[in-house]
Amino acid sequence: MYAADSRASTPTASVAGTATRRVGGGIAPTVLALGTVSLITDVSSEMVTAVLPLYLVTGLGLSPLGFGLLDGVYNGFSALVRLAGGHLADRGGGRHKWVAGLGYGISAACKPLLLLAHTLTPIGLILAADRTGKGLRTAPRDALISLSATPETRGRAFGVHRAMDTAGALLGPLAAFLILRATVDGYDAVFTVSFCVAVLGVVVLVLFVPGGPTGRPAREPSGSTRSQAPVPDGPAPAPAPAPAPAPSPSQRPTLRAALALLTHRDLRRITLCALLLGLATISDSFIYLLLQHRLGVPDRWFALLPLGTASAFLLLALPLGRLADRIGRRRVFVAGHGALLVAYALLLTSWHGPALPYAVLLLHGGFYAATDGVLMAAASENVPERLRSSGLAVVQTGQALARFVCSLGFGAAWTLWGDRTALLTATVALAACATFSALALRPVPATKEGLTT
Repeated sequence: MYAADSRASTPTASVAGTATRRVGGGIAPTVLALGTVSLITDVSSEMVTAVLPLYLVTGLGLSPLGFGLLDGVYNGFSALVRLAGGHLADRGGGRHKWVAGLGYGISAACKPLLLLAHTLTPIGLILAADRTGKGLRTAPRDALISLSATPETRGRAFGVHRAMDTAGALLGPLAAFLILRATVDGYDAVFTVSFCVAVLGVVVLVLFVPGGPTGRPAREPSGSTRSQAPVPDGPAPAPAPAPAPAPSPSQRPTLRAALALLTHRDLRRITLCALLLGLATISDSFIYLLLQHRLGVPDRWFALLPLGTASAFLLLALPLGRLADRIGRRRVFVAGHGALLVAYALLLTSWHGPALPYAVLLLHGGFYAATDGVLMAAASENVPERLRSSGLAVVQTGQALARFVCSLGFGAAWTLWGDRTALLTATVALAACATFSALALRPVPATKEGLTT
């Protein structure tokens, strides 16, 4: 179904961009290779993520505020280096793969260090280094996906990648659960196996992801924020390819040029909305801790809770990516936060039925399927090719910083006021931000400034 056509779309297409135009909308081999790397890497990272909350809160006795600090570091520290990773990839003119590989390698090297850390400070430093690796790799990886897809199929391409990525997120907690049950020193065994799997992911990246400069997507000229009209079908003499115009100063791959992209109205609006919604998006770990607190889930079953989120994400990523391509990526993005809002509301009710965790985790996974790759596909429309990696990093940085602040704030609120009051505050904030975003991202007619999502 996703087999790539063997014909290149343009004479100048590179190794990573040879499959940017597909018969029947197939997915580029680069996307599938990156999906495989993400699948393997997520098995490794989610093994750790699945046991980390319980390890820190129960094993090391951290308070919710202390855990909120570490969780904020784990999920938000990458914001400090995402712009650097995107900038390095764009300046290299083809170093997207190698910058991403550096990030994967740093994260892999951090896994065995968790065996040596047993207090807040060293664990925080290790998690910061791990997130540095994630920050370096995320924007170059997403830029490769974007540049390997046509504008009309970006939602589908990101959906395929996120589905493969989430398959790893599904297998990781299951592996951690089995290791914890089969070994005496369960946490140490989880960290050791996680390291071995992470190394395998780096090897697959080096061997199977093309390393040449990315090619230009079909019907999307470099340095433009608009798609050209398709060339009519029928025989026509093939003109000699015109030389590529020299990039203007605003198109050169510098950090200033990447930040200047925010002067584009559509990109500025979607970046602002992603930031505001991130301020009210509590982390996955807190969702699982809230479920355990509400339902009294035994410690030995805690590592299985992320499986529910991952299963829903896996099943819905591709369908919602296709839906976003068809009805509008911004609509799907906002609707995903609506699903998260319903999950918050269910956790606030007095309902303790056996279906509660299934409903919450289904909505939680649906939220990720409707927002993660969809946001990158929407932002890509307003970022020129030469700045694709650093431009996407601008959006990711704002969102990651906002989620870092949310983790700190939610952990402090839980410590001071209790989990219910903290969640009620987050629910009100999310409802307000989602309403604002729905109004701010309303579709408007296409203008000379650019096309709507």
